[in-house]
Amino acid sequence: MLNAVTASSSTALRGLPTARAVDHYAFTVPRLDEAIAFFTGVLGGELCYREGPVEDPSGDWMTRKLGVHPRARAQVALVRLGPYTNLELFEYTAPDQLASPPGPSDVGGHHLALLVADLDTAEQHLRRAATVRLGPPETPGAARRWFLTPWGMLLSLRGPGRRDGRCFVPAPAPYANAVQRSLGLLGVEHVSYTVADLDAATAFFTEVLGAEPVESSQGAADRPDGHWPPGAEQSRRTLLRTGPTANCELTQSGTGALRSLPPRNSDVGGHHLAFYVDDVDAAAAYLRECEGVVLMGEPETITQGPIAGDRWLYFSTPIGIQMEIINMPDGSLPYETQTPARRATPGDLRWHDRP
Repeated sequence: MLNAVTASSSTALRGLPTARAVDHYAFTVPRLDEAIAFFTGVLGGELCYREGPVEDPSGDWMTRKLGVHPRARAQVALVRLGPYTNLELFEYTAPDQLASPPGPSDVGGHHLALLVADLDTAEQHLRRAATVRLGPPETPGAARRWFLTPWGMLLSLRGPGRRDGRCFVPAPAPYANAVQRSLGLLGVEHVSYTVADLDAATAFFTEVLGAEPVESSQGAADRPDGHWPPGAEQSRRTLLRTGPTANCELTQSGTGALRSLPPRNSDVGGHHLAFYVDDVDAAAAYLRECEGVVLMGEPETITQGPIAGDRWLYFSTPIGIQMEIINMPDGSLPYETQTPARRATPGDLRWHDRP
């Protein structure tokens, strides 16, 4: 990642001890091969590794550590998308799995927002790949366009433009491959989560995680530019800077939401948010004292497979978004001997740096 940084002078240095950056966004998909093909072949990501099956045929490890049915079974892949972002993709089989994802106005709804060099060029690229465009072809004043992946995950595209300087904006850089060049991908602009209580979620991100509020909206009157997915209720939202190279949008669930509970990891549409920290144990000790946070066991270090050496821990939050703290020995991970692809890492950056 970029090494030329400045420390934020306006943000109180609070949040997760030893945090550096968002490490990855995780999503559960119905078919892992299909999702890998889309994120690599259509969006230009790089497959770093696959692992699995992750399972415990006779014990309760899957419930204690991941919050899923004890007989759940997962296959996992890590795809790097653009210069700063890792996507962790899960395919689960579980006796109690929900097979349909939540909608954008439901608690647990989510989407991934991409920044592209030119909206028309990017749309043509996605249409050639049979990605479904949502909404009318032309929306006057719209700065964002909406699409569905083949399995129903929401994506939005936005072209470059002036934004609040506190918001992370991926800088133009040489494209890593021909697919990224065809799409014009500059990077991931933000991830978005729909929550049951926007005020509580915003407070958790700022007070516990150390996120910095960037902008907020009260609804349609504030953002008449196609910001919401077509057909979704236009409700309150907040955009936050989450570390040096990521943004997170939180949206209030709609009054007509069909789901009031977030999906589990094992459900299609399940998701979690992972943070890279230098000291997982110190971060876990801090989280243990935070109201409403429940640690899912104790930190563990993976001993075999493509990311042996990774120390990690999941935790549940009072706002319904499952999260993770990890520390990866990047540069000495086993997968690196099998492929030139590499995970995006924070490098020398720390949480409150602003490259």
